[in-house]
Amino acid sequence: MNNVFQKVQGFSNKFIGFFIIAAVLLWVKTYVVQLTQFELGIDNSVQKFLLFLNPLGSSLLFLGLAFFFKGRRKYIALLIIDTLLSILVFANVLYYRSFNDFVTLPTLTQTENLGDVSTSIVYLLKTYDFLFFIDLVLLAGLLALKFVKIEMKDTNRLKASTVLLLGMGISGVNLALAEADRPELLTRGFDRKYIVKYLGMYNYTIYDAVQSTRASAQRVLADSDDITEVNNYVKTNYAEPNPKYFGAAKGMNVVYLHLESIQNFLIDYKLHGEEVTPFLNSLTRDKNTLYFDNFFHQTAQGKTADAEFMIENSLYGLPQGAAFTTKGLNTYQAAPAILDWYDYTSAVFHGNSGSFWNRNEIYKSLGYDRFFDSSYYEMNPKDLADYGLMDKPFFEQSMPLLKSLPQPFYTKFITVSHHYPFTIADEETTIAPHTTGDKSVDRYFQTARYADEALRQFFTALKESGLYDNTVIVMYGDHYGISENHNKAMKQVLGKEITPFESTGLQRVPLFIHAPGMQGGVNHEYSGQIDLLPTLLHLLGIDSKEYIQFGTDILSDKHDSLVPFRNGDFVSPAVTSINGKFYNSSTGEKLEEARLSKAKELQQEAEYKLELSDRVVNGDLLRFYSPPNFTPVDRSEYDYTNTGELEINKEEK
Repeated sequence: MNNVFQKVQGFSNKFIGFFIIAAVLLWVKTYVVQLTQFELGIDNSVQKFLLFLNPLGSSLLFLGLAFFFKGRRKYIALLIIDTLLSILVFANVLYYRSFNDFVTLPTLTQTENLGDVSTSIVYLLKTYDFLFFIDLVLLAGLLALKFVKIEMKDTNRLKASTVLLLGMGISGVNLALAEADRPELLTRGFDRKYIVKYLGMYNYTIYDAVQSTRASAQRVLADSDDITEVNNYVKTNYAEPNPKYFGAAKGMNVVYLHLESIQNFLIDYKLHGEEVTPFLNSLTRDKNTLYFDNFFHQTAQGKTADAEFMIENSLYGLPQGAAFTTKGLNTYQAAPAILDWYDYTSAVFHGNSGSFWNRNEIYKSLGYDRFFDSSYYEMNPKDLADYGLMDKPFFEQSMPLLKSLPQPFYTKFITVSHHYPFTIADEETTIAPHTTGDKSVDRYFQTARYADEALRQFFTALKESGLYDNTVIVMYGDHYGISENHNKAMKQVLGKEITPFESTGLQRVPLFIHAPGMQGGVNHEYSGQIDLLPTLLHLLGIDSKEYIQFGTDILSDKHDSLVPFRNGDFVSPAVTSINGKFYNSSTGEKLEEARLSKAKELQQEAEYKLELSDRVVNGDLLRFYSPPNFTPVDRSEYDYTNTGELEINKEEK
């Protein structure tokens, strides 16, 4: 026995032995994390094997770089590399807990948002999270307590190269098996879950870096010919306006109300015998309000910023990061700039820092005349939520600013009270929490009630100001509030199992359009945030056909009811696509073989739309196209500094 122990200790005292211990620990840890912390949709034995295999090749490859250091520095290099990889894994776990997604290179550059989201991170931590770094503690302990003696001898370069080649070979076999099970994995990489499932966390990071670099290079390589295919597609898919609604709100003011984290299941939902959102519920029955019950958010990593980007431009958000932060200097044909031609004054109201999501820069590119950020509000500590001014004081303080604007105006109000982690003071609550035992889900209903009460307050203020009778009010949910990580609690909330099909249905968010004199009712058309801009323009009597827009008028008989999601999935009245599987949109049953041909055509169409939109945004292609009745935005004309002067001279523009 002693002889065996001595041989083991002798082997571990060589760097190759210490390396193997570290590689095995990292391999096992990463496998366990991928298996337990992420919902990757493992469907067959090949995928199970790949999930087990993929961290091995990466562990050998990345940790193997330490072989090229000399003396004790190779031990330090190994521990540093191992630490960086562990931090990467843990960062993805935290990000996934919040967003059901994985960190990308562009999201790492959004450092200006870190201060605002720090309170949310605390709610994401779990008691066992120290285990993500337990292998590092073990390795450091082996060295510190001298169970492993440092080998000063340099490693043979042939041996080092062999380790790296072995890692590359395992990764190559991994990729070949992945491509066999999922053809065109890397070329159709809309969904990051596929990449992580088949290639693992570390290879996903390399793939993401390559994709981000390619996207950044597209603008440099783009030219005026690139807009032609896009323009032809948009013109072919244009939906002419419905005569019944075209111009129904002509000349009216526009107020967008951004309903933070409001999902459609809240409409008419009762908790403890009470309606959670009684005011929104009443609007579904208002004679001058259109309520859309099959309206979907289409956001990705940008969440709120993606929602804004889509409603302003009718362009899809990016697959990685947020266009608000990475494409803030692009040329756009956004709603504020379009309506400037028709003498509209435009403004955004938001009780948070102007730099959050780079708003104080991209709003210039969109053509907003004014941006009323937190510097225009009295930010009393008792009135603050985690992400800025709470809704009730926000709307109250916004009214004088709104009334100061020349009419007609195009405005947007971004609310924050109903935002994860859904914290609210007891004295502000008017409904008891839910009883699922999931604190975030339980509080969700309390902050939703508060947000609903704030909306009623704002409507009342609009009526008292005299603006209500000449204003079209558009209210849209920006993204989900409760992620798939809370499906167990949502089963109690909805009284049914949250299958992938049900989870997709939960991506419905409410859309309300209220205009005096307009015929209201419930609209069942399948639609998404991409469709809002052409719908609004047609209501205002402005034809959208000359603009590059990927959405279509929801009220048009020619409306395109295919709703792509950013990961390449889609919903439509007949077919729902989820992770490469197709379902009947009415029953939730998987489609029979005879119907798969049409479903695959819709899949290709959804992916083509996303691809064309990405070309426009990444290539900044709108700089090559200027429609009639449109003046390109000059960013230098806009300054959102709070000088105390609210007057806007439209003639100077």
